[in-house]
Amino acid sequence: MKSAYTVKLSSKLFIMLISLALLACAKLPQPDHGASKSSDWPSFGGDYSNRRMSALTQINQENVKHLELAWQFKSGVVASFQATPIVTAGVMYVALPYNHVLALDAKTGRQLWRYEHVRKPNWKMCCGPANRGVAVSDGKVFIGTVDARLIALDAKTGVKIWDIDVADDTGLTENTDALSKADSKSSKNAYGATGVGIAMAPVVFNGKVIVGITGVGYGLHLDAPTESAPLGAVVGVDGRYGRPGFLAAYDINHGKRIWQFDTIPSQGWEGDFVQTTSDGISLNRDVVAEKANIKNNKDAWRYGGGSAWSTPAIDVKTHTLYFGTGNPSPQMNDVSRPGDNLYTVSMVALDTETGEIKWYYQQVPHDVWGYDLASPPVLFDYKINGLIVAAVGQASKTGWYFVNDRATGRLLMKSEAFVPQKNLFAKASKEGTVLYPGILGGSNWSPSALDEKKQIAYVAGIHAPIKYTLVEEPAKNGAPAIRYASSEPTKDDRWGVLSAINLISGKMLWQRKTAQPLMGGLLATQAGLLFMGEGDGHFSAYNSYTGALLWQTKVDAGVNAPAITYQIDGVQYVAVAAGGNAIFGYTAGDNIMVYALRK
Repeated sequence: MKSAYTVKLSSKLFIMLISLALLACAKLPQPDHGASKSSDWPSFGGDYSNRRMSALTQINQENVKHLELAWQFKSGVVASFQATPIVTAGVMYVALPYNHVLALDAKTGRQLWRYEHVRKPNWKMCCGPANRGVAVSDGKVFIGTVDARLIALDAKTGVKIWDIDVADDTGLTENTDALSKADSKSSKNAYGATGVGIAMAPVVFNGKVIVGITGVGYGLHLDAPTESAPLGAVVGVDGRYGRPGFLAAYDINHGKRIWQFDTIPSQGWEGDFVQTTSDGISLNRDVVAEKANIKNNKDAWRYGGGSAWSTPAIDVKTHTLYFGTGNPSPQMNDVSRPGDNLYTVSMVALDTETGEIKWYYQQVPHDVWGYDLASPPVLFDYKINGLIVAAVGQASKTGWYFVNDRATGRLLMKSEAFVPQKNLFAKASKEGTVLYPGILGGSNWSPSALDEKKQIAYVAGIHAPIKYTLVEEPAKNGAPAIRYASSEPTKDDRWGVLSAINLISGKMLWQRKTAQPLMGGLLATQAGLLFMGEGDGHFSAYNSYTGALLWQTKVDAGVNAPAITYQIDGVQYVAVAAGGNAIFGYTAGDNIMVYALRK
């Protein structure tokens, strides 16, 4: 509320106050999140928009062929490596698998300090050891951990400042005992299951570090993946597993929780029992049966899932945060969770200061396929019908790029499919139903990039046919009835596709097919370059306007993390983590690779 009077300040007093304010700012440095105007890479997506578009142009289409290795760091931790390095004030901060953290001289690769994370005893990781990065602000480095902790380290020394529990272990995890003995999967080992951890890189805004939990609807992941079968079976066992996911904000100084948004509301989680997606595609639901089943599952929200996998984007002008949610729990098995299962598989807009919901857009109500909003949201000014509208974009697992109005959530555009589609939203069957894209996507967690000036989105895509199988056995000899659904890759060809999408028309500007499914993410620059890594170790630069390959190198491990670029002492560098991806069977490693133009 504005006061009823005004106070006139003398010019001398005004100058004094301004000076004090500037002094305070100098004592409390704030992160530079305007990556498009910065020589650093200060946050996961480059800046709060998550566009991954750099203004640096020293490396361009003409000279990129002269890129060579400037330095390489071997971390000693050989495991799935998904992190985005952060570079600020000449220092590179990198989250390693299992939540160890490195601080390196970003010019030379010299180690400045190393934090070794010690996990809680007996904590079982739900979703593997990978971590997608740290946040750096106010002299601190923040990391979320596989054992659901949020830790603040001193940015100069790596010494722990505070360490809090974000969530307790659920204690409710599926196991193969629930599977039919006639099913060969019942004898396989589980390497992942519903639980709780943190995979996303945190984001810092207005004195708050914001992070969400994952794994709350993960399902049983069976068999260690191999190169020939990059993903084993994922099984959705009926039962009371997991908990609601959430996104929460914590005070940067001591870790006290400021707000928490649960991705499954205790009231209204059933939704409207919609028969179609918002744009009219049938979801093949038996709504009558679902409504009849409500009376037996009034507590379904307690186990509802909805992981928060990817770093939010933030509109700093409206103090609005945007993030995507994961699939409901139990995964793929909907008997015990009738309704739309709000707010799963949705783009959600929250007030950054209170955590209150502003709107949601559910891409797939009552999901039974594993269509998480895994790829991070991207903010940009969208040109539509002669107007400029503040928009949020997202590359979906279903194979479309969605553009929503940032203020209301209204769907503004859905692109044509950037990957092949077949039997989309078909149900699992006893004989097995093959559809694509399936549980792998479309586009998975790989961050997209976006050129706001040219209205082009760049997406790393996956073509991997998936068979969804339903297993049902009646109760007999005192044993309960058995019902579950599973998904597993077929023996069909799998490949990847790099796409440039015209956001005005929704059409493909160009596409480039790759031998392997793409998992890792993209970097674009205003010099017309697009950088991308592949599971076979190739790291490449493309002409972002035509898709032409301009430069390529080979690493001894899968390049399955998004690249960044930064500039120090007049030299532009491109950096990427190369450590493979276990789920896809890509070769593991421990590399941080940094390239620059030949001197």
